Formats: sequence, C-alpha cells, structure tokens
Amino acid sequence: MKRYITNLGIIQIFCSLLLVVGIMFVSNYFVYKNSISDIYEKVAQNNTLAIKTMIQSFDNSFRSINNIIHSIHGLPYSSLESEEDGRIDMLKVYTMQESIATLVSSVDFIEEVIVFYDDMDLAITSTGTSSLSHLFQNKYKHDLYNESYWRTYAKGKNSFKILPGQYFKVATDTSQHRKKLMVAVGGNKVRISNKNIIILIDEAALLEYVNQELMIPGASLIVLDQERRVILSTDANSDLSGLLDDVYFNSFHEATLTKKDYQYNIYKSDFNGFMYVDKAPYQFHNIDSVTKANKMIMLSAIICAVLISLFLSVYLYKPVKKIIRQLGGGNNRGNDFRKILSGIVKMQMEIDSTKKQMENMEFTVQRSVFFQAVDEYAYSTSEHGLEMQKYCRDILRSEYFVLLMIHLNKKGMEQQAALSIEKIIDVLNSALLKEQSDVQLFYDNNLQFVSLVGIKPDERAVLLKRLKLLFTNLEQGELAGYSIYVSVSKMYATEFENYKLAYRNVVNGMLYRIVNEKSNVLDVEKIQYKWSLYFPFDKIEKLSNYISNGKLQEGKEIISETFRENAARNVHHHQMAHIAKTMFMYMLRHAEDTANADNRLYKLEQQFLRKIDYAHDYLDVEKALIDVAKHISEHSKSEEANKLNPSFISRYIELHYMENLYLDHIAEVVETSPKYFSSYFKKTFGINYVEYLNKVRLSHARELLKDSLLSIGEIGEKTGYLNSSTFTTTFKKYFGISPSEYRKQNMK
Repeated sequence: MKRYITNLGIIQIFCSLLLVVGIMFVSNYFVYKNSISDIYEKVAQNNTLAIKTMIQSFDNSFRSINNIIHSIHGLPYSSLESEEDGRIDMLKVYTMQESIATLVSSVDFIEEVIVFYDDMDLAITSTGTSSLSHLFQNKYKHDLYNESYWRTYAKGKNSFKILPGQYFKVATDTSQHRKKLMVAVGGNKVRISNKNIIILIDEAALLEYVNQELMIPGASLIVLDQERRVILSTDANSDLSGLLDDVYFNSFHEATLTKKDYQYNIYKSDFNGFMYVDKAPYQFHNIDSVTKANKMIMLSAIICAVLISLFLSVYLYKPVKKIIRQLGGGNNRGNDFRKILSGIVKMQMEIDSTKKQMENMEFTVQRSVFFQAVDEYAYSTSEHGLEMQKYCRDILRSEYFVLLMIHLNKKGMEQQAALSIEKIIDVLNSALLKEQSDVQLFYDNNLQFVSLVGIKPDERAVLLKRLKLLFTNLEQGELAGYSIYVSVSKMYATEFENYKLAYRNVVNGMLYRIVNEKSNVLDVEKIQYKWSLYFPFDKIEKLSNYISNGKLQEGKEIISETFRENAARNVHHHQMAHIAKTMFMYMLRHAEDTANADNRLYKLEQQFLRKIDYAHDYLDVEKALIDVAKHISEHSKSEEANKLNPSFISRYIELHYMENLYLDHIAEVVETSPKYFSSYFKKTFGINYVEYLNKVRLSHARELLKDSLLSIGEIGEKTGYLNSSTFTTTFKKYFGISPSEYRKQNMK
C-alpha cells in the first residue's frame, strides 16, 4: 500500500480527479451565490424590456393599419360609376385595386384589405375584385361576420375599431383551412370618403412580427382597446374583471399590480390609447427550502467526489501503466500523463492521415468507375462490370439524379493567375452542396467537370432556376476569371446503366446548343434541332483567293457575314464549328505550298481545331478563324515570289479577270509556254484554264447582278467579256438561265 501511495503516477491520477472536483465545487458555489431570487429579478427586468419592445411593435403595426385606411380613403373615385352611362367604370376599379395592392405589399401580417360601397355589391381587394356576398360566403366564411353584418355595421356611426381574433374558414385555389383573423374596421363617424374599409389581420403573423418569444416562460400579454375590450391575448385565461378599476398610471403611462401569484404590468399607448397588460409569475415559491437543498447537494457532492477520486486513483493505476507501455513509454517517473497525451496525439495524427488517404483513394476509385460507366464500350456483364455496378451504387444516395457538364473557359483579358484544378473543384463542390446535399463532382479534362446531383422527382425545374443564379454568381465572384457554361441532363433513376445515358445527354447538349444561347445553364430537354445552315460557296471560293492574295479585310468581311447569318438562324454550336472547319480547309488550299520544313501549317491547324472544340460561343469560333486567315495572309505575302505556283496564278487571275486573259498572255506572265501552262493548270486545279476563268468572272458577275443597277452589257464588260452576247451565252451555259432572269429571281 505504501508503494502505491508514494508512487508519483497514482498521485497524478488523484490530483487530476481532484481538479475536476474543484471545478465542480466552484461552479456550484457560483450557482448558490446567484440565488434564484436574484435570477428572477434579472429575468423580470429583461421581461420588462421585452414587453416594451413588443408594445412598440404593436403600436407600429396599428399605425401602419391606420395609415393604410387613411391612404385608401384618400384614393380618388368616391364613385365607381361612369359619368356617361352610370355603369361601373372598370378602369377605376382596376386602378384602385392596384393602389391597394401597393399599400398592402409591405405589411406581412395583413391577410387582405376589402373596400366596398354602400350602394353596390362589389368588393375590391388587393388581389382582385369580387361581390361582397361571394367574398364572405366562400373565401372568408364566418357565422357572424358575413355580408349582412358588414352592411349593417357600415350603416351605423362607428369609430375605428379592431375586433378580437376569430376563426374563419379561408378558401384557397386548392384547399380550405381554418385561420384566426383579427378585423380592423375603418371609422365612419366623420366621412372622409364613401368607401367602407375592412382589414383582415393574420393573428399568428402579427404575433410573429412583434416576437412574443422574448417574454419569460409563463408570462403572457393581453391587448385592450380604448374601451377596455380584449382584442388579443396570448393567455387562455385573460379574465381582468376588477383588476383595472384600481389602476393608477404614473407620468409614463405605466402601472403595476400584484394579484395572487401574478404581477400585472400595465402600459397605456400614447398613440391610440390601447392598454397592454403583461401578466408575469410573481417570484418563485419555496425559495428557502430550495436554498437549503442546494447547500446539502453541494456538500454531499464534494464528499462523494473526493472519495470517488481516491478509489479511482488506486483502481486506474495499473491500467494507466499498461497504456503507457503500449504507447512506448519508459520507466521515467513524473511524466506519465505527458507520455499518454503525446502517444494519443501521435495516434490521432496517423489516423487522420490514413483517413484522408482512404478518402482520396475512394474518390479516385469512384471517378475511375464513373468514367468507365459512361464509356460507350464499358464492361456490362463481366465480373468486372458487376464490380463496377457495386461501386456506382455508392456514388449517390438519392433515388433520382441529373448530370451536369460544367465547362470553364479562361477569359483572355483577365490578368489574375489561373486557379488550380483542386481550387476550382473545391469552389464548385462547395457551391453545389449549398443547393443540394447529395452531390458528386469529377474532373474530366480541359477545364470540363461532371457533377451528379441527387434530386427528388418534382425538383428538377426548381433546381434549374437555382443553378442559373448559382453559376452567374460564381462568374462574378470566386470564378470571376472564367466564363462558365453548364449542360443539365434529363432526370434519371439512380441506376448503373443510366449514368451512360445521362452523360451522352449532356454531351449532345453541349454540341447541339444554339450559338445565340443567352443563359449559362442549358436545359437539354428544351433543345430544338435546326438544319438551316448558310454556306455561300461562291463567297467561300473568293475567301480562299482573298486570303492567298493578301486581301485580309475582304476575307474578314466574308467570314463575319457568314457567321452573322448563321447566328441569326440559330444554328447549333457543332454546325457552326463544322462551317468554320470547312472555311479553314478552303483557305489552306492555296497556302499548302507555302509551308516550310517546321510544319508551320500543321501546328496552325492543330491550334485552330483545339480552339474550336472548346469554344464557348460563335464569337470565339469567328475570332479563331480570323486569326488563322491573318496568319495565312501574312505568311503568303512573306514568301518569295514563284510565279508558277497555285497561289500566284489564282491571285493573278483574281486581280486581272476583267482583262483579256488569253492562255498565251497568262503563260507569258508565269514565264512558261502555253502548252505547258495548260497541262500544269489542269493537273493543279482539276479543271482547264478557260473554265476556271469563266467561273471567276461569272462569280463576280452574279454579285453585280444582285447588288448593282448596271445593265447586262456593262456587267459583261466589267467582268472581261467582249460583248453582252458572249456574256449572256456563257452565263446561261453555266447557270441554266440568262443574266436578266437571274437578276429578276434575286429581286424577288
């Protein structure tokens, strides 16, 4: 026994337990010092402040109601009848209804405002018009407060009055339920206008507005009007008979009475003379017995705690030693608890590290399984496929889901550094989790992310609206350096085979989105498929010549005109990309001979295709194509002149087609014989020289026929034909109609 007592380890355990006992004693002592009576005084003071705050809220509420009544009386149209025929002027009615709706919109506790006239069965409310009888027989039904009651009431002389809350049968579009409503009726002793005004007040909403939760438990508030009638009470037993006869208010319009077990604090409003009675429990009973019991509890708790500390010290000594040995502790005395603490901290760090690794590994496995699941050639019936299905079941907990494909594009003009993929994932994941609790987010590639969002069957439409606001805020906030485009799939049941369908759904959404899409969130269910492409072959042929001849501005105009026309037709994004790629290939036709050994055009093509594939809108596609045109144009101009090459020949023909370009003449220009040039031209361009020259001339002729007022003969001369007869014959040969007929068709 002596060895145990003298051992430093057991003393440490005892002191630790004794420290706990000391803390318990100090806390109990403070509870004792702050006796129940002192606590009550503080609670009563707080309750008084809370009641005054509530009274101020009530006054503000009644002031708002009074202002609304006066404002409605001040509205025009004392009579709704038309001066011409004596019928009801509906324009006046609708104007008054809109004014009432505006007045009521800022007051949450007003259920409805009803305005009616003595001589007509028309009730005007904030939501529309109805007959007074229909309103109180169907929408707000009460055994006493019906149309007859209010007609009779309106004929008498009454001051402004608030009637106590009564249960009405309130009918909505879909159901009928009981609601407790107070009624405020405008006074008519002095007629401001001939309108009769009834305001229905939602009692529950009014109590919520004044925040009755501020009162202490057991307290209640009773509101009386100027005639000392109870109009609202939070106490089921609000009998004040004889109580108010002995009330004498001080200069602050306050009074206090004590009756039985309650203290009544009475306040009179300066605004309307209403009286507010705060009924609060008066003190707590059995204060002395509670104090004695508290002392006995403290004393017995201290004695028991000391004895328990002593026995536990002896009992825990050996287990503590074993724990220290398990944690690798030595035989040094005096540091047992430090060893335990350091060992526990080390184990916790190892557990946290292992847990984090497991989470990362689980996420990596889920990502891999998901992208295998959406692969068109993924496993389906093999053992591996069954294993994949097991992992996929753990991705979402919800019964249904939608799939989001989120594509980010770095804004070119932004100066801040690009965010890391980890940071973007963290931002997107946090934002989505605020909208839905069941979310999985995976990174695909090229700033493209895929998210699975679990939803309920009727939640998709609401989710779409929230997503539009969410991604708009992200573009303006945490992801301000990026433009975001999101494709949202249809709703699917959370099953393995549906992941592939949903992924294909959003990929098609990205491809088939219209180029003029304004929203950054696309609903794939609303895609409308279009095939009205605009591709002017004659202008595209000119584009190739313009770019190879260095006429960049003319080429830009053709590109912009083609893209604007297709954008006006609302073509799909993939169709616009196809048009851009085709135009790019046209421009390369005459640039291929200018490529040097470093495969410059090959690199240009790869960069262009990458920009097209990840472009957000058609303006990005147009800019990429113009950049390519500029590069080809500058490259063509910088090449050394070699006359016998396609670029030079096409440029020369384009610039001199209006002249007499005989075969001998063009052969002389390129410094070769007519026979060799004819053979070279046919081999290079696929058609003979004369046909090519006619196509160039007639292409320009068609433009002049459509866009100018020149005569047929003048157009023939301007395009290189010696007379109008030759021009007409050649035009009809290639197009099947005469120039004049072609002009008439285009005019139509």
